[in-house]
Amino acid sequence: MGQDSIPPAPGYRTYGGYLREKFGGHRVFKVIVDAGFTCPNRDGKKGYGGCTYCNVDSFTPALPRSLDAIRAQIEQGIVRARENYDAEKFIIYFQPNTNTYAPLATLRALFDEALSICPEDVVGLAVGTRPDCLDPEKIALLESYTRHLAVDLEMGMESIYDETLSQLNRGCTHQDLVTVLDQLAHSPLNLCVHTVFGFPGETREMMLAYAAEINRFPQIAFVKLHHLHIVAGSIMAVQYQRQPFPLFSLDEYTDFLCAFLPLLRPDIVIQRLFGISDWDLLIAPNWGLKKVRIQTHITREIARRGIIQGSAQSCSIKREGKMNKTTDSPG
Repeated sequence: MGQDSIPPAPGYRTYGGYLREKFGGHRVFKVIVDAGFTCPNRDGKKGYGGCTYCNVDSFTPALPRSLDAIRAQIEQGIVRARENYDAEKFIIYFQPNTNTYAPLATLRALFDEALSICPEDVVGLAVGTRPDCLDPEKIALLESYTRHLAVDLEMGMESIYDETLSQLNRGCTHQDLVTVLDQLAHSPLNLCVHTVFGFPGETREMMLAYAAEINRFPQIAFVKLHHLHIVAGSIMAVQYQRQPFPLFSLDEYTDFLCAFLPLLRPDIVIQRLFGISDWDLLIAPNWGLKKVRIQTHITREIARRGIIQGSAQSCSIKREGKMNKTTDSPG
């Protein structure tokens, strides 16, 4: 993972551009760590089976899955990134499952170990988790690393609608996320939220409304935008095979993004425009293209249409005279 290998589109704030600007032009890549966490929605604390769309292996590279020791994962990940992508600096990324779902002392030991490896070239820490697995002590721990590093805290928004979240067996509500975002209003952490577009029952208008909900939290610095894809080993795969439901084609999803991006606050950095999965796990939609080809297709269409992130929102602000920051949560 890391910077895209194609030139960034001028119409939106790319993650690659952000990294180059923040870290003095160095090539910065993420090194994914699988620390062996589970999830409260799998082990029975919140539920069993996990979110219906989830199979952790579908978005975790083979290298961290094949190695148990954190040190080996990081050392080999750094070597691979240097050799294959000319990487110079690294963000240690605790990605699979829920990476704050452990006692505070355990988390501190894991993060400290990871950050002790190649410290001269590690410039950041990224931690993916659920909003219902954070508390003031864990937040303070993550904030303590910001004295020396950029620290990203990633949380799943997925949908803003509680009816959808319930159908997905998500195990938490949209208000759970809102509560944590409010607690982090003045935090030095870089906050990132994930969204998934295309859940059954959500219309185009409902999905476009995600932008207004994201916009009302100025503490959100990054977003990861995904289209729904069905992966083997998930509950949704069984549901889809029994009764298929509509999924985005590549052109449909590109068209949706061209409508969504102008609604999104222009300062937000977009870390990802679409989701990917290993082809051996992907059931649908299979667009028949590799990641770079998909990225090229989307960004060329964004450029061709002259899409500018935040342009519709900026027009709305000018008409109203100010940004409305008291919008009620749609969820």
